[in-house]
Amino acid sequence: MKYLSLIASLILLAGCASGPRIDTRHPSANYDSRIQFVVVHYTSASLERSLQLLTHGDVSSHYLIGDDKGATIYKLMDENLRAWHAGESEWQGRTWLNSSSIGIEIVNPGFKDTPTGRLWYPYSEDQVQSLIVLLKDISKRYAINPRSIIGHSDIAPLRKLDPGPLFPWKRLAAEGLGIWPNEQAVTRQQAQFEVQLPTISWFQAQLARAGYPTPQTGELDVATRHVIAAFQMHFRPTRFDGTPDAQTAALLQVLNQTK
Repeated sequence: MKYLSLIASLILLAGCASGPRIDTRHPSANYDSRIQFVVVHYTSASLERSLQLLTHGDVSSHYLIGDDKGATIYKLMDENLRAWHAGESEWQGRTWLNSSSIGIEIVNPGFKDTPTGRLWYPYSEDQVQSLIVLLKDISKRYAINPRSIIGHSDIAPLRKLDPGPLFPWKRLAAEGLGIWPNEQAVTRQQAQFEVQLPTISWFQAQLARAGYPTPQTGELDVATRHVIAAFQMHFRPTRFDGTPDAQTAALLQVLNQTK
């Protein structure tokens, strides 16, 4: 009897150790990737300092593109992990984009203020080439919509300026890594808006439609000016003063008609 009890106990323990059977024969088709967006930043620091901050500081990123010859791409963490690069953010109604994006930092000083105005630092050709290769790879693997390749200033216009006005958005769009309004269409539309400028409510609605987190107050408040400036820095980097003018209206109109 003791022998039979011992056998029964061993069988019970063996069953507990192996756990329940997992059946994987019925996969669901109702899902998508965690990764919906790619957010580009500059580091405002040297390569050495950037690596230190992104690997042992309070912020992190999936990738870092160096400023060395060839612009080395550093993979800092697995893409399925959540990096702390976006902070409080919003795009196309989605908030806190850390949870749904891949962050790419580029070693670049950003800017410095001088007696004659703010000086922005350019990106090297090697950095642009490395970024294009990386973005094409990510976009292909996750079927990223070109509209979802954005800058930190796009998703946090009240707090951030990176990747700045010298970032090559137009060139990336030509590679299918973003969108850019048709310039001839913008010129035609601008002529119409020179006659009658849309209301602030129109600007706010169009900015929100483009993806930007925009107040819908009907007032040209500080927050709305910041959003307009962020849009201008992306699509009209020669002047991003936050003023709702005819060219900005034309850019918005044509951009939102772009498929």
